[in-house]
Amino acid sequence: MERKKNILVLCTGNSCRSQLAEGYLRHFAGDRADIYSAGIETHGVNPKAVQVMAEDGIDISGHTSNHVDEYRDVDFDYVITVCDNAKESCPYFPTKAQKFHHNFPDPAKAVGTEEEINGVFHHVRDMIRDYAERFVREQLN
Repeated sequence: MERKKNILVLCTGNSCRSQLAEGYLRHFAGDRADIYSAGIETHGVNPKAVQVMAEDGIDISGHTSNHVDEYRDVDFDYVITVCDNAKESCPYFPTKAQKFHHNFPDPAKAVGTEEEINGVFHHVRDMIRDYAERFVREQLN
């Protein structure tokens, strides 16, 4: 049997986008992959990210905000950067992994009313869900 794939999702702070992506990749990949997420800084998991995922039936409340250095010894098959800052700041990451990049807007930077901010979180969540579903379909099947 083929070994499980190791997938790392990288972002600046490992608080929103990479957490959403980790949640959806776990959901869609099931037991075909081990999913990790990390940041080049750690900002803690954003409560709104937890909330919008729960609304879609995925619990990421147990996720932690991890620094990329914690995973130096993991042999990754795929590294996905989900913001331009991470892509530009992480070329030092020593890996033979295939690299993928998709710059998603940062919902944590949303401004406006509570309703407007929630709208941005939902929009980014849905973009990431579509990306994660497509990634699993194209790379893990």
